[in-house]
Amino acid sequence: MTTIHLVRHGEVDNPEGILYGRLPNFGLTDRGHEMARRVGEHFAAASLTPDELVASPLLRAQQTIDPLRQRLDLPVFTDDRVIEAANSFEGQKLNGRRLAMPRNLVRLYNPLTPSWGEPYRQIVLRMQAAMASLRAKLVKHGPEAEGVIVSHQLPIWMTRLAGESRSLVHDPRKRECDLASITSFTFESSTLVSVSYESICADLQPGQAVAGA
Repeated sequence: MTTIHLVRHGEVDNPEGILYGRLPNFGLTDRGHEMARRVGEHFAAASLTPDELVASPLLRAQQTIDPLRQRLDLPVFTDDRVIEAANSFEGQKLNGRRLAMPRNLVRLYNPLTPSWGEPYRQIVLRMQAAMASLRAKLVKHGPEAEGVIVSHQLPIWMTRLAGESRSLVHDPRKRECDLASITSFTFESSTLVSVSYESICADLQPGQAVAGA
């Protein structure tokens, strides 16, 4: 049995409210750092502590995993496959008026793919490949090994939908993936046997949705 925990990064310092996507230098707010500390405390206090740590290359993910790295004294493997989804609206401050502009409206022709960004199926495949690589590394740690991957909302949510055999087409407003939340996948050999979700920072969530998370 192996368990892989997909952790969403903490709150990002984004005062302009733009869709930051894969843009560099978007780090955590003070509250985001508190979320990261809580992630570290949560896993360090668990009956089974993680054996392997992985993170997206983006600053917010690296900062979120750092307290856990320090607590467990483990190296962090940076995996590009768990990065934020590509999005053609990256760098914009989106609202209804901006979306209605011709240069943006033309990108919205197919929400099922979606036409404005990285295809949902492609996100799932790269996330599953990263998890398979981590499972292979966990084997050397013996039975009931665990790993943590700090990633981003859409990749985590896509992976959960696929794991639960649900449609990848969804309403973004209904994603169950809080900042610094934990979505856990337990495998028996290579077979997924359970998916669970926990919001360990429910009291620290911002009052409104975070753009570009």
